[in-house]
This record gives sequence, structure tokens and C-alpha cells, in this order.
Amino acid sequence: MIILGIDPGSVIVGYSVLKKDKDRNLKVIDFGCIITEKFTATGERLKKIYKEILKLIEEYRPNIISVETLFFFKNLKTVMPVSQTRGVILLAAAQKKIQVYEFTPLQMKMAIVGYGRAEKKQVQEMIKNTVDISTFDLKKNNRKKDDSFDAIGIAICAALKSY
Repeated sequence: MIILGIDPGSVIVGYSVLKKDKDRNLKVIDFGCIITEKFTATGERLKKIYKEILKLIEEYRPNIISVETLFFFKNLKTVMPVSQTRGVILLAAAQKKIQVYEFTPLQMKMAIVGYGRAEKKQVQEMIKNTVDISTFDLKKNNRKKDDSFDAIGIAICAALKSY
């Protein structure tokens, strides 16, 4: 089973591709970020994100797409653009008839660290202990960014939920 994990953002979208074998072992196939320009028109940013998500779907043929969802928001200026990004991601999944799982940041942290209020650094360390990313160049595709690690965590959540 192939799982595409996505951490949507208005400018940066983290992604990961995990393979889950019949013995439930997880292997990271790829991860990184789709980066758009902050001052580009919204429609153009969404178009780029949509096209890049379709490329990932075409390249890796995921069985499941796992997306971080908004559970609460502190600021309307943040929630609206992220919701738009989620919309183009969900559209791409629907067009390709791929099942979507959605997890909140709290659910992801609970699954990865066992504590929903864990710090980003704790989540990253636990991800490094859960899946092997040692063979990847962390400088390539902005793999060091929090967004890429969150996408791995979101994909792991789907792997744990799916059979």
C-alpha cells in the first residue's frame, strides 16, 4: 500500500510518500515540500499546488491520501488560505478516486509521540525513530522543513489506521 501524506499550507505544502508492506512495515519513499511564492496571486499558487499534487499522484500511484485538517484556528487570515489549499488537494484526490483520511495536528502528535501537545522537535525526533530517512539528502526538496516532517506524521497516521 502506498500512502501520500500532505500537510497543507497557504505557501508551503509538505508531502511524503510511504509504503506499507503486508507485515505493516513502513518505508519512506519520498518527502519534501511544494513551495509557492507568497506574493503570487492566490489562483496561481493554488494551480501550482494542484499540478504538483497531481504529479505526485501520477508518479507514486497512492492507494490513500492522508491530509492534515484544521481542528481550530487562531486567525481567520490563516484558516482561509489553508482551506483553499486543502480544497485543491481534496479535488485532486476525488478526481483520481483515491480514498482520503484526515487527521488533526493533535491526532498526529498523539499517534507519533503519544502526547497531543508535543513540540515540533519531539515529533521530528520520533518520526526519525519510527521510519528510516537516513538515506535521504535533507537539503533536497526542503526536507528539513517542519512541513515535510508533518506530512510524514500524517502519512503514518493513515498507515496505522488502514489495514
